[in-house]
Amino acid sequence: MACINPDGTFTPAAQAVITALKTSCTPAELSQVTSLPVYRIRSTIRELIEAGLVLEIAGKYQLTDSGMKRL
Repeated sequence: MACINPDGTFTPAAQAVITALKTSCTPAELSQVTSLPVYRIRSTIRELIEAGLVLEIAGKYQLTDSGMKRL
């Protein structure tokens, strides 16, 4: 995955998103907090969902238990 390095660490963008997701956020809110463009937020979130670290509830994203452990 592009947001997770081969050694299991997060890329800078993924780390910024994971850190910002301590509270439930929309992509626009994440963009404001991280200063990353919304398209980058969406692609990172998509990969983090595939990895089981993030989930969507009612248009907002939050960390799963696995995501909290990785934080």
